[in-house]
Amino acid sequence: MRVTFNRVASRTAVDSARSSLAALTVSVGTAGLAAAAARPGLLALVDQHAAAVRDSLDGDRRPLTAAALAGYAEGVRAAAVEHGWEPPSGPVDWSEPEWAVARLVAVCALARSLPGA
Repeated sequence: MRVTFNRVASRTAVDSARSSLAALTVSVGTAGLAAAAARPGLLALVDQHAAAVRDSLDGDRRPLTAAALAGYAEGVRAAAVEHGWEPPSGPVDWSEPEWAVARLVAVCALARSLPGA
């Protein structure tokens, strides 16, 4: 039995995207979503960011994918670092999270809604 290269490459890309989203969830997503569940203001902020991410990825017209979300998250991180942002190295102050952190938590919220997540 032969497997075409495209199928192997697609599977690898999906696995890589899911791995990237899992790492993001470990770094800020789990704590951020737990904090949002306990803080209505933070939940509203994450929801607003999630809506903006969905709009940016045209999520109302086509389903979001792990690859699209992982690529978006990487773009947010790269742009933020380019502007002097440093990823959190310790606990995050969830009362006033940085823009990039809130955006990345929103990506994690959207990733949780993906099939097979």
